[in-house]
Amino acid sequence: MLYPIQQMPDDSKVWIYQANRQLTLEEIGEMEQLIEGFVEKWEAHKQSVKGFGGIFYKRFIVLMADESVAEVSGCSIDGSVRLIKEIEQAFDLNFFDRLKITYKITNQLVGSFALSQINDLWEKSSINEDTIIFNNLVQTKGEFEKKWEIPLKDSWLFQKISINQN
Repeated sequence: MLYPIQQMPDDSKVWIYQANRQLTLEEIGEMEQLIEGFVEKWEAHKQSVKGFGGIFYKRFIVLMADESVAEVSGCSIDGSVRLIKEIEQAFDLNFFDRLKITYKITNQLVGSFALSQINDLWEKSSINEDTIIFNNLVQTKGEFEKKWEIPLKDSWLFQKISINQN
């Protein structure tokens, strides 16, 4: 069953899928319908999942599940991955490129770069230690709210900058 994000408990499980490009408003409208339809019918162990699904920054699909009623595993996770793969095909997107890093350009605009470009961007001052990056490894709603958007210096990525390893 679909719930607003505010009604999801802090320990709700989170999955973040990052698109390889910015989504158009038309795409967002269509995707929101697909996501909401999925979450409304999402089940785990034949029980309705109290869930949330939404799009953030015209780039991320975020799914949440409150596991206090039913643990989301196996088939119920497979169903969510199928949804993302269907969206990928329908809109010619890639949500599974883990080597792309997304960062904030402004409060509402995000950009991305290949992990292999991090040293070049650092040297050109395109990014710095205070650049806000998206930590898609968060696992709960509480982490999502506090640790999804973090300064580069506080992320695992900072150690990848060769300048810092002297």
